[in-house]
Amino acid sequence: MKFKIITLFPEFVESLKEYSVIGRAIDKKLIKVETINLRNFGVGKHKQVDDKPYGGGVGMLLRVDVMAQAIKFAKDKSKPKKTKVILLSPQGKQFDQEKAIELSDFDEIVLVCGHYEGFDERIRSLIDEEISIGPYILTGGEIPAMTVIDSISRLKKGVLGKTESYKTETFTTVGDKKIIEYPQYTRPETYGKVKVPEVLLSGDHKKIKGWQNKYTRKIP
Repeated sequence: MKFKIITLFPEFVESLKEYSVIGRAIDKKLIKVETINLRNFGVGKHKQVDDKPYGGGVGMLLRVDVMAQAIKFAKDKSKPKKTKVILLSPQGKQFDQEKAIELSDFDEIVLVCGHYEGFDERIRSLIDEEISIGPYILTGGEIPAMTVIDSISRLKKGVLGKTESYKTETFTTVGDKKIIEYPQYTRPETYGKVKVPEVLLSGDHKKIKGWQNKYTRKIP
C-alpha cells in the first residue's frame, strides 16, 4: 500500500519513517510513504501557493490551480488498481476505525493537507472524499494525515505481529456493535493496594476468556 501526502511541510511528514511500527513497515516494504511538496507547483518566481480571498477576510487561501497540478502529479505518477484522493479538513466526515478498515483495502491513498486560513472551495471538486480527525481546528493537515496513515497501516498484513492485535481491540465492530476492549494487566502483580484479578493468574483459559468477554463493553 502506498500513501502520497501533498503538503507544504514534507520534512514534518517524513518523520513518520523514523517512527516505531510505521518505520519498520516501511523498511519491510509493507507500506510506502511519499511526500509531494506543494511549493514545487507554486506560481511565479516566488512559487506562490496561496492568495487573498475574494470578498475580503482574514488569512490566505491555497490556490485551486496550484493544488490541481499537485493532485494531477500524484495521480499520474502511478496507476494503481484502487486509489482515493482525500482532503483533510475540519468540514470532513469524522475519521473512525470503520473508515480505517475501509481505506486499508486501497492500493494507494493521496492525502491533501490544507494550511493557512483554508483553501479555495473549488479544490473540493478535485478530491474523492473529505475527512476530519475530530471536531477541532489544527494549523494544517499534516498531523491528521499522519494519524490516518498510522491507523490504516497497522491494519495491513504483517505490520503488527499478530492479526489478533486489532481484531478484538477498542472500536472494532463485533456483530453490529463497536466494542471497548477488556482491561489488561502486567507486572507487578500488586501495586499499592490494587492486585491483578485472580482469574488472570489462574492459568484457566476458559475462565480467563469468560472474564474478558464479561468486561468487554459494547458501545451503543
